[in-house]
Amino acid sequence: MDSVLTTVGLPVALGIIMFGLGLSLTVDDFRDVQRHPRAVVVALACQLLFLPALCFGLVLLLDLPPLLAVGMMLLAASPGGTSANLYSHLFRGDVALNVSLTALNSIVAIVTLPLITNLSIAYFGLSDSVDLQFRKVVEVFVVVLGPVVLGMLVRSRRQDFAARMDRPVRIASAVILFVLVMGVLIDQRDNAMDYLAQVGLVTALFCVASLAVGFFVPRALGVTDRQAIASSFEIGVHNATLAIYVAVEVLDSVEMSVPGAVYGLIMFILAALWGLLLTRWILPSGTRVAAGPVETGSAGTEPAPPRHRAN
Repeated sequence: MDSVLTTVGLPVALGIIMFGLGLSLTVDDFRDVQRHPRAVVVALACQLLFLPALCFGLVLLLDLPPLLAVGMMLLAASPGGTSANLYSHLFRGDVALNVSLTALNSIVAIVTLPLITNLSIAYFGLSDSVDLQFRKVVEVFVVVLGPVVLGMLVRSRRQDFAARMDRPVRIASAVILFVLVMGVLIDQRDNAMDYLAQVGLVTALFCVASLAVGFFVPRALGVTDRQAIASSFEIGVHNATLAIYVAVEVLDSVEMSVPGAVYGLIMFILAALWGLLLTRWILPSGTRVAAGPVETGSAGTEPAPPRHRAN
């Protein structure tokens, strides 16, 4: 891949996206986890335990080549993407829960991402050529979480600026992700069609399964419909940019980033279709969702307006 795209484009892209996330966060969002302990525990269990196992099964079932297989597991280990709360808001989910889950999951992933990825590297026999060192992952997350903290500081001091920047940052993030995806596919253009044929089905199945698991498992365990919708998008919308960044910058494998790139293309469409399916057919006329509790601010006294994150 072009060196400018990897050394400059990827860090800048990730920085803008995570800065946008920071603009939507407050310290109270971390405290809000205590308000919905069951929803948080169930969602994290699905994302950290069930999804990697599901992805591993799909990889074996479809017999992916080792590099693409590890790329899929890296994607499964990545935390939720920053567009999850946009979908949650559009389809009447609990946006505050989305924000809290992403904040918490981004921290937990410092440990779980290298663990799951290195186990996959060892299983598929790539240990001699590829290694995801924990030190490198910590460095990545310092770079990733730095812009988040900066965004939170800006929001705490300039709420008007944070509100004005919400839409521009989301648009910029979507454009940047598209450019990254195109960069990966162009770099691998000689094998692009083969890669699409190999990972197109598995990424689509994984995305749909993630969305479905994120909704039906929490709902079966007694969380509200609005929380189940939030969980669905948080679990089903992965951070493809982070997966691409780790594959290219840390593991030095453009081929390993292909699943993240393909997933980044299809995720937006499948998540939108899933939201329509949820609100129009699975939940009767949307009545159960509409009847859910009103989100409150950190003080619990006034309704909090929906907050959108950078895409």
